[in-house]
Amino acid sequence: MLLQRLSPSACATHASTSQPASILAPTRPAAGGTIHAQLASTSDVRQPSLVRDLRTHSPFAPSVSLSKPSVLCRAAATADGVKEDFRMRDPKDVRVLVVGCTGYIGKFVTKELAKRGYNVVAFTREQAGIKGKMGKEDIKKEFEGIDVRFGNVMDVESLKSVAFKDKVDVVVSCLASRTGEAATDITHSIVRPTAFFKSVAGQVQLVKDGAPFVMFGDGTLAACKPISEANLASFIADCVAQRDKVNQVLPIGGPGKAYTARDQAEILFRLTGKPQNYFPVPVALMDGIIGLLDFLAKFFPEQMEDAAEFGRIGRYYAVESMLVWDPVRQQYLPDATPSYGDETLEAFFAKAVKEGLKGQELGDQAVFGVNEE
Repeated sequence: MLLQRLSPSACATHASTSQPASILAPTRPAAGGTIHAQLASTSDVRQPSLVRDLRTHSPFAPSVSLSKPSVLCRAAATADGVKEDFRMRDPKDVRVLVVGCTGYIGKFVTKELAKRGYNVVAFTREQAGIKGKMGKEDIKKEFEGIDVRFGNVMDVESLKSVAFKDKVDVVVSCLASRTGEAATDITHSIVRPTAFFKSVAGQVQLVKDGAPFVMFGDGTLAACKPISEANLASFIADCVAQRDKVNQVLPIGGPGKAYTARDQAEILFRLTGKPQNYFPVPVALMDGIIGLLDFLAKFFPEQMEDAAEFGRIGRYYAVESMLVWDPVRQQYLPDATPSYGDETLEAFFAKAVKEGLKGQELGDQAVFGVNEE
């Protein structure tokens, strides 16, 4: 068994057999170089195989915070012929290795697993967090009581000698990557949150300050069902032990309806008491900007390629809903997109308006630098 990375299209083709036959993709696959985060777990892996594959992870891209919140969660069962199943053990006797543990979702997953009693190993770089501001002592403090190990996921020897120096039962990877291929020799659960609270929080402070809400078109071109980081971490942790999640694609959203950009804006205006004030941006304008960036990238690839990709990704999420996609009827299905958890988007917005966005630093996803750090 080995851990592999999935491309956007590969994620889309691993459909849950429990879904209606017409729903082949848990969310519509993005075109081109979509970047996505991954979360994966395997059990009873042959360490060299896993190490060999982890070596292929590409570095984080500047636009990763705008990536589709695709999370690959492989909660692998024991292979046929192997008598022991880690799920039969007490959680304290199950070692779970988490890579990408200092990321936005990774840190919540790491703590949730520890809270459930798993023997968690947090493997990370010595400098982590937004712009590498967390040092070794900061990371140890963040994960107090957890076995924190420092190394480089891109270095095979580091993985062998540090991350896998002890037998690992489950691997959870919250690393971002651009490309990959589907694994065929491990069981897996692919968790695809439709959006994070963080990904729709970029304009909270702007609206609070009286600025207009920026939206594409009339604000109803796309919709999503955002889920809180804590609720998502809980769902991902469920995948480690629950057999009904094995070998399935699991689209997941937070509680409540699917929200368009205009829906989100109306909530913010109501909570802040500000008059409704919108700044609609024609999609055609973004197309023109992307075209210009693509043209300039031919002559200045190092300076412009990432900007052009950032634009393409931004456009995709401006016009495509993050919901279950029915390829037969060619439409998104809000009601078929499962909900999980108890933290609503409106409650999140209310808290953000009152207390700010501490703990929800947006990094590269910040709008005009607001709440970037």
